[in-house]
Amino acid sequence: MFLDLDKRKTDEIIAIDSSDTALRLGDVTSAADRLGELDISRRVVFLLCDNTIGALLSYLSTVISGGVPVMLSSHIDDELLKGLYDTYEPGFVWRPSAYKPFADGQTDLLESFGYTFVKTGFERYDINPELELLMTTSGSTGSPKLVRYKKGNLEANAENVTKAFGFDSSERPLCDLAINYTMGLNVVNTHLYAGAVVYLTNENIMSAEYWDFIKKYKLTNITSVPFGYELMLRLRFTRMELPYLKTLAQGGGRLSDKTFKALAEYAQQSGRRFIATFGTTETAARMMLLPPEYASRKTGSIGKPIPNGEAELIDENGEVITTPDTEGELVYRGPNVTMGYAVSREDLLKGDEFNGEYHTGDMAVRDSDGFYYIVGRKSRFLKMLGYRVSLDQMEKMIKERFSCEAACTGSDDKMKVYVTDPDIKDDVLTYLCDKTGFYKALFDVKYISSLPKNETGKIMYKEL
Repeated sequence: MFLDLDKRKTDEIIAIDSSDTALRLGDVTSAADRLGELDISRRVVFLLCDNTIGALLSYLSTVISGGVPVMLSSHIDDELLKGLYDTYEPGFVWRPSAYKPFADGQTDLLESFGYTFVKTGFERYDINPELELLMTTSGSTGSPKLVRYKKGNLEANAENVTKAFGFDSSERPLCDLAINYTMGLNVVNTHLYAGAVVYLTNENIMSAEYWDFIKKYKLTNITSVPFGYELMLRLRFTRMELPYLKTLAQGGGRLSDKTFKALAEYAQQSGRRFIATFGTTETAARMMLLPPEYASRKTGSIGKPIPNGEAELIDENGEVITTPDTEGELVYRGPNVTMGYAVSREDLLKGDEFNGEYHTGDMAVRDSDGFYYIVGRKSRFLKMLGYRVSLDQMEKMIKERFSCEAACTGSDDKMKVYVTDPDIKDDVLTYLCDKTGFYKALFDVKYISSLPKNETGKIMYKEL
C-alpha cells in the first residue's frame, strides 16, 4: 500500500489535527474502498486542502484508489480556481463541506471528516498510466502550470528523507506547512512512511493555540520556511520550555545568514538538531540536506544530496564543473525527480520528460568539502513563504487587471512592484494579497513615472 501504510494496524491512529480529531488507518482504507466503487481510477481529482484530518483522508484515499489528486489550497481565489477547473476538467472534487460549490453540475457523493466528495459533469479522458499526483509550482498565483508526479516519486522521497533524518515511529512531527505545498506534503509522507503519527494544524505561528498544540502533544520536530523561523525568533521561542523538541528542519528558500546562525547556535547549545534542506516541487520536495553536525560550520549551505540522489554543477555550455567555489547551475538526479510539467489537459498524457534529471535553474557553488551553496537564480522566480512565485506571471496579472505597465523584482522576503500609475498603488497591494494569500508586508509597491527599457523595449530589471 502507498507509503507502506498496510504495515500498520487498521485501528492505529496515523494523524491528529488541532481540533483533536484523530484519523485511523481504517478510516482511510474505508474511504479508498468507497472511491474504488465510484470508479475514480485514472481520473483527475481536485483536492482543496487545509491542514485537517478531512484533507489528509481525501489525499490518501484518492491516491490509494488510483485517482490523481491536484493539490490546491482551500483558500484559492474563486476566479483562479475556476480557470484551473476549466483547464483540467477534473472528474471529481474533494472540498471542505462548508465550502460553497464553485461550478454548476456538481453532485455530492459522500462526506467524511468535514470533506465532501463531488462528481463533476466532465467526461473521462486519457491520462498517463504512471501519473500519480499534480501540484502547482506557483502558490496561488493562478498559473495553470502543474508538476506531474509519477508513481514512486513521493515514496522514494519519503524513504530517503526518513533515512537522512533517522526518523522512526517515535517521532511526533508538527505539520503547519500547507499539505498542498510540496514541503508540507513531504512532512506528511515522510512521517507516515516512518510509522509515526502526524500532527496537523492551521494555526498561525503568532497564535497561542499554535504553541499550545505543540506543548499538548509534546511534538518532537518542526519543519518551517525562512519567514516562519524569523517569526519564531521574534517570539523568542528559544526561551520557551519545549523539552520534547529535538529537531528543527528548514526548507522552502534560503535563510538569511543571521537566522541560520541563530538556529544553529540554539540547536547546539540546547542539544537539539538544526537541519537545513533544499528542494523543489519538481523533486517531490527535499533533494539536498546539511547534516546537523555541520550547521555551525557551514552557514548558508544546503549540504549534499539525500540518499540515492546525485548533484553536480554545470556551466553555461552544459559542461560539468569540477573545480571548487565555481558558480554553475545545480543539476539533480534521483528517483524523486518528477515527470515534467503540464499546462493543459492534453499534457497529462505525456510521458517522463525529465528522465530522472532536473535542471533546477538555481545557481550554486560547491566548496572544497563538497557542500553546496545557492547563490542566485537563473530565471525570474522568487521563493516566498516556501512557494515559488513567477515574477513574470505577477506582472501579467497586474497589467491585465489595471491596464498599467508594471515590473516586479525583489527577494524571497519581499517582492518589489513598480507601477506607472500613482493612483493604483494601494489597489495593487490589496489585489496581490488577495490573489496570493500572502501578507502585505511581503510586498513593496512603488510608483515610477516610466519603466527603464533597452532599445528593444525590454525592461532593464537591474536598473530597478
